[in-house]
Amino acid sequence: MKTLVIYDSVFGNTEKIAKAIGEGSGAKVVQVNAVKPEDMAGVELLLVGSPTRGFRPTDGMKKFLKDLSSRSLKGVGVGGFDTRMDVDEVDNKVLTFMEKIFGYAAEPIAKTLVQKGSRQVIPPAGFIVKASEGPLRDGELERAREWGKEALKNVG
Repeated sequence: MKTLVIYDSVFGNTEKIAKAIGEGSGAKVVQVNAVKPEDMAGVELLLVGSPTRGFRPTDGMKKFLKDLSSRSLKGVGVGGFDTRMDVDEVDNKVLTFMEKIFGYAAEPIAKTLVQKGSRQVIPPAGFIVKASEGPLRDGELERAREWGKEALKNVG
C-alpha cells in the first residue's frame, strides 16, 4: 500500500513527528514544499501535518491543501496531525479562551482533506511541544508511531 506523510515544520518538531508517523505507517515522508505530483500518484493513505501557528496550519500547508485536486484524493484514506503547546500547561486564560474558539491545525487539515474527496480513517491528532520551539513532550514520538500504525490498520 502506498502511504505518504506530508508535513510542514518551523522549529523541527513537526518534522520529527512526521518521521515517527512514517516509521509507524511505513510511509514516505515529504516536506510540503518538496511534494511532487508523482508522490501523490496512487497514494492509498495520506497523513498530513503542520505546526499550529496562530491556531491554524502554516501558510505553506494551507496553500498545499488549497491547491490539491479533489480528483487526486478520491477514495484515499487520510488523517491530519499537528504539533501544539498544551494550553493547560501554559496556564494563560486568553490563550485557553482562543484555543476553545479557534482550535488547532489538525482539525482543519483533516476537514479540508475530506472536502477534497478523501475519507478520514483516523481522528485528527495533536502532539505536544513543551514551548513554541520545543522540545517535544516525552513520549510523543512513540505516540506518533502508534498513530501511524493505527492509521495504516484503519485503511482496510
